[in-house]
Amino acid sequence: QVQLVESGGGLVQAGDSLTLSCTASGRTFSNYAMGWFRQAPGKEREFVAAISRTGVNTYYADSVKGRFAISRDAAKNTVYLEMNSLKPEDTAVYACAADFKASPHTARTGPELYDYWGQGTQVTVSS
Repeated sequence: QVQLVESGGGLVQAGDSLTLSCTASGRTFSNYAMGWFRQAPGKEREFVAAISRTGVNTYYADSVKGRFAISRDAAKNTVYLEMNSLKPEDTAVYACAADFKASPHTARTGPELYDYWGQGTQVTVSS
């Protein structure tokens, strides 16, 4: 079992920055890839960013590429999502997830491939 707890969400204005954190517990942090997903009201959950177990490789949705950055800190068992130049369309509940089956240097984008999920944190961007 893995427990994931997100933090850092909030209400910001368009153009602002925000960093989300996801702290993991329960199993060895380096044994799983991590991803961030989001879900806006009335929409399906969508991939945002992912990082491999080793932290060497990162992946981003086209909609956030160049604005968001994912990273992980093994010493803190934490994965971060730094979000810059936020837009109203970034408004959603953001959740982190752990994938135990990805190979060490890859991460996957399909939410159905992830094994454990956090409860999510709300990010609201006003115009």
